[in-house]
Amino acid sequence: MAGRGAKNTMPLGRRGEELAAACLERRGYRILARNYRRRFGEVDLVARHRGQLVFIEVKTRQSDRYGTPFEAVDRRKQHQLVLVATDYIARHHLENETARFDVVAVTRDRDGRIRVDVLEDAFHPDY
Repeated sequence: MAGRGAKNTMPLGRRGEELAAACLERRGYRILARNYRRRFGEVDLVARHRGQLVFIEVKTRQSDRYGTPFEAVDRRKQHQLVLVATDYIARHHLENETARFDVVAVTRDRDGRIRVDVLEDAFHPDY
């Protein structure tokens, strides 16, 4: 049963990432990578914004029934994002770059309108 639910949300998640990327580009972000995957996780978008390297988690929801999109980026997910970001930085020789983590929430209201909210500098790694 869980498999069916996950399968049904995939198109919504991909659409959310497309909407998030378009919104971020309008705000001056330059997208460098999409769905950067490593064996220990994935980051949805990697971008450059205002001179910083930005690792972006996109959460798409049709309702807050299971919590807000921002709440879904818990400590475990944050840790995973930090691991993937560290790998990206090392592989691209960007150790001297300033980096941050943003979270983008893509939600649909009861009238079917899409809303995209960006939380810049959403969390800081616990080094």
